[in-house]
Amino acid sequence: MSKKNVNFAFEMKPTRIAGLAVLALLWVWLCVGLLTSADGFNLKNILISAMSGIIIFVPLYKKYFGGDKK
Repeated sequence: MSKKNVNFAFEMKPTRIAGLAVLALLWVWLCVGLLTSADGFNLKNILISAMSGIIIFVPLYKKYFGGDKK
């Protein structure tokens, strides 16, 4: 790996950007479905949505936008 300072947000391929956008839209759709389900808008469902977002998006953020912190 080279040690250049590269901003990955501007060097991502369009297919990767589209994939991340589809993943985000799918996550939002599923969260809306969960929050508007029969159980409704309660703390349990809010926490499930927040934790699933953290599990999905934090590793992706670190991979593509976090940079090299070595």
